[in-house]
Amino acid sequence: MSKIFTNATATDGQWTGNTLTDSIAGQQIGILIPNAPLVWGQMEYEAGVCAYRIQNANTLTVATRGFGVASKFNQAEVPALTPPIRVSPNDIVSVFPLAVAGAANSAALAWLYTSNGVELFAKAAVPDNTATEIKSAVNDQTLGDMFFGARLNILCVQIEDGATLNTVEIIDEMGGVVMTLQGGKRTTAAGGTSNTFNLEAKGLDIVIGKGWTMKFNTTKV
Repeated sequence: MSKIFTNATATDGQWTGNTLTDSIAGQQIGILIPNAPLVWGQMEYEAGVCAYRIQNANTLTVATRGFGVASKFNQAEVPALTPPIRVSPNDIVSVFPLAVAGAANSAALAWLYTSNGVELFAKAAVPDNTATEIKSAVNDQTLGDMFFGARLNILCVQIEDGATLNTVEIIDEMGGVVMTLQGGKRTTAAGGTSNTFNLEAKGLDIVIGKGWTMKFNTTKV
């Protein structure tokens, strides 16, 4: 079967209270389809940026996660969940949206996959052409505080609709540049290769040091 889950009034900048329920019965996913295998799905938002996760409401364990796409710009090939899951009776779907930023600023999100877990980083407004630090969406911790000693394996970045991710920099405690990655555009913008993310870097295997930071440089179209 196929199900649609919605939330018409999700609050920007938080996970709390932003759960999606079935469009027909108004039920959480775990109540509606417990123990069902879930292999693929698409999540769309109105404007800006948006991350999603499927989480056990009791244990808080996150089973799968990802980014949404702007309304009407879903991928032609339905994306697989990473990883695919079997729905727990206690599972809920929740979202973390950010609205379109003001002039000469861009909203930004990033999923960081490390040896010590996965965390969402966020910034409501990154000024144009200015290297700006991105911190944890939940507790506002820096990269080095959140993941000191862990290995950064995958970095996936989403910048608001139409904006450009120029670079991502990992900076050490002395101000030295450990890594620079070039990003790009998404959705209908010229040069875009994905509707979902501006950059996905895999196999990084970088050991994160104390005092390290992550900075984004973006440009709004």
